[in-house]
Amino acid sequence: MITEEQAKSHIRDLLEFVGEDPDRVGLQQTPDRIVRMFKEMFRGYDPEQKPVITTFPNGQDGIVYDNMIVDHGTFYSLCEHHCRTFFGEYWFAYIPNNYGRILGLSKIARVVDYCAARMQVQERLVHDVVEMLADALGDEYPPQGMALVMKARHMCKESRGARKEGEMVSTCLTGIFRRDPRTRDEFLSYISKD
Repeated sequence: MITEEQAKSHIRDLLEFVGEDPDRVGLQQTPDRIVRMFKEMFRGYDPEQKPVITTFPNGQDGIVYDNMIVDHGTFYSLCEHHCRTFFGEYWFAYIPNNYGRILGLSKIARVVDYCAARMQVQERLVHDVVEMLADALGDEYPPQGMALVMKARHMCKESRGARKEGEMVSTCLTGIFRRDPRTRDEFLSYISKD
């Protein structure tokens, strides 16, 4: 493991490598800013920043909920191949077990953000999110199924290489979402078709 000062020195070296003068006024604080930015962007490697996932017993408020719950939001991550941003929208759904637990809604977004704060590929990201949320709900009475769709633009494709705009869609379906076409179709009907 290198120190923060060594990381800043390497960033200065990279600036020189691309033909910049790291002592230029506008770049003097850049190594420090990049190190701070990396700590924020890659918080998904820090187990101390892993979100606490609040769950509630299904039926604790007098209602046993056994229908689909859908959450939608945005995410940002970094491609592990070119260290370029990919970003977009996600749609997560699950159907709770009658005897199981319900997820705190804000925790879904926190898990997406935590898992996305690593260098990776989108295909792994969908699995990481679903796995972490499934673990939080437990094995005793697992949900009837979980589904996650992520739709993202990849700057490694758009700003270099192919230089073509477009979106990649990746999915992770478990349980009833994988087995039952009607359940899967209901979930997919909530996804905007922009």
